[in-house]
Amino acid sequence: MSLDCIFIQTFDLVMELDKFIIGNSKSIIELRLLIKKVAHSNSTVLVLGETGTGKELVAEAVHMSSKKKGQFIPVNCAAIPSDLLESELFGHEKGAFTGADKARAGRFEMSSGGTLFLDEIGDIPLSLQAKLLRALETKKIQKVGGGKEIPLDLRLVCATHQNLEKKVEEGSFRADLFYRI
Repeated sequence: MSLDCIFIQTFDLVMELDKFIIGNSKSIIELRLLIKKVAHSNSTVLVLGETGTGKELVAEAVHMSSKKKGQFIPVNCAAIPSDLLESELFGHEKGAFTGADKARAGRFEMSSGGTLFLDEIGDIPLSLQAKLLRALETKKIQKVGGGKEIPLDLRLVCATHQNLEKKVEEGSFRADLFYRI
């Protein structure tokens, strides 16, 4: 690949981000450069900001700018009741619980090859945080009621408006999960 070709691809990416994240302020330009940097890694990304500041837009821009060919799957963790969140994220097998009349893929499995965006990760219950940490560490999941491990190939982008460091100090968010994301 020639230098001209690399420049054109980089220029195209910047042009695409210009259409996606609008603005010319120093902060917006720095944000686009940061998105471009993290997009080419497989690292988990944590986006912090107040409600309505465009955290999902940033997550989508990271996905769009990456080499991931799979889908962008957003999940608002605060909008799903905590007793259903595990099944929503990890999927379930038929008969795993009352009402599970068929097997269902979870959001982790659906986003394999792409990006899973966990919005409001600070609202995930402590009991589920351990399973999420294990999935991040092993790059594998088990469906609710399942015994088989399913390998994952995805980028995880998390977001919250909460102060996770404070939640760690209070004991309502796992320190090891915080440092993993």
